[in-house]
Amino acid sequence: MENTEIKKRIFSGVQPSGNLTIGNYLGSIKNWKAFEDEYEALYCVVDMHAITVRQDPATLRRRTYETLALYIASGLSPEKNTLFVQSHVPCHAELAWILNCYTMFGELSRMTQFKDKSKKYASNINAGLFTYPALMAADILLYQTDLVPVGIDQMQHIELTRDVANRFNGIYSDTFKIPEGFIPKAGAKIMSLAEPDKKMSKSDANVNASVYILDGRDDIIRKFKRAVTDSDTVVCRAEGKDGINNLMTIYTAFTGKTDAEIENEFSGKGYGDFKLAVGETVADALAPVHAEFDRLMADKAYLETVMKNGADYASYLANKTLSKVYRKVGFVQKPR
Repeated sequence: MENTEIKKRIFSGVQPSGNLTIGNYLGSIKNWKAFEDEYEALYCVVDMHAITVRQDPATLRRRTYETLALYIASGLSPEKNTLFVQSHVPCHAELAWILNCYTMFGELSRMTQFKDKSKKYASNINAGLFTYPALMAADILLYQTDLVPVGIDQMQHIELTRDVANRFNGIYSDTFKIPEGFIPKAGAKIMSLAEPDKKMSKSDANVNASVYILDGRDDIIRKFKRAVTDSDTVVCRAEGKDGINNLMTIYTAFTGKTDAEIENEFSGKGYGDFKLAVGETVADALAPVHAEFDRLMADKAYLETVMKNGADYASYLANKTLSKVYRKVGFVQKPR
C-alpha cells in the first residue's frame, strides 16, 4: 500500500549470484531495517545485474527466492518495506537504455568495478558489464530516491548516478531527484578471512575466505578459527594488523562494542580466544536468521505473494518517473 505520509525514499538491492556473505549482511541487509520507520523503503533482488556474469539459470532462480527470503529473515517486514525482484519491473531496463545515451564512454571506462571484473572474467567482457552503472542509475532514479545505503566500493557508482541525473536535469529541467549515498559506520567493508587486504567475496574460490550468511554454526566457528592474523598476540587495532583489524570490525558490527572495549575484553588473552569469540558471536547472531529462512523457503507461495505485491507497487512508482522521462526526451505516447 502507498503511504500517504510524505517520507523520504530509500532504495537498495543485492545480486542473487553466489552465496551471500556476512559482508552482504552487515554492509547491506542488516542495516536496512533501521530505515523502515523513517523512510519509504524499497529493496530489490537485482537479478538483471547478476547476468553480466554467466549464471546457471536454475541456480539463479533458486537464489532469487533465497535472497528475498533472506531479506525477510533478516528482519525486513514486507508490510513496512517494498520487496521485489528487479526483472519484474521492466521500467528498470527501459530507463537504463535512455540513461545509456546520457552516460559518457569515458565515465564508464573509469569504473573500478568494470576494471576488476574485466580482469576476473577476461573471456566474457560484455557490453552489459560495461554499462552496468547505467542500469544501477536507473534502479535508483526510477524511484526518486533520496538515500542509497551502499558499501564503500559502490560509492563511485552513486557519484556517477548523481552526475547522470544532473546532466539529464540540466538538459530537460528537473526530472530526477539527486540521491545521496550512505555508508554504515560499522561493518561497511568486511575483508576476506584468508586475505584480509581484500574484500570478502561471495565468489571467492577459497571456502575459508568468506563466511556465508547460511553457513552452519560449526562451519562459521571453524572459518574464524582459521582466519589469517599476524605474528603478534595482542588484540588491538593497529597498522599492519589487517587480519585482527578485520575481526574487530566484524565483532563490533555484531556486538556494538568499541575498539577500546574489545581490547579490554581480550587483554591478556591470545588470538585463539578472540577468534573463537568472534565465531561464536556471529553464529549466535545468525541462528534466528537461519531458522526463519528455512521456514520461508518452505512457503514458496508466500514468497511469490511478496514478489507480486512488491513489483506491483514498485511498477506504479517507476512508471510515473518513466512516463515523465519519455515525454521529456520526445517519445510519442502510445495512443489509447
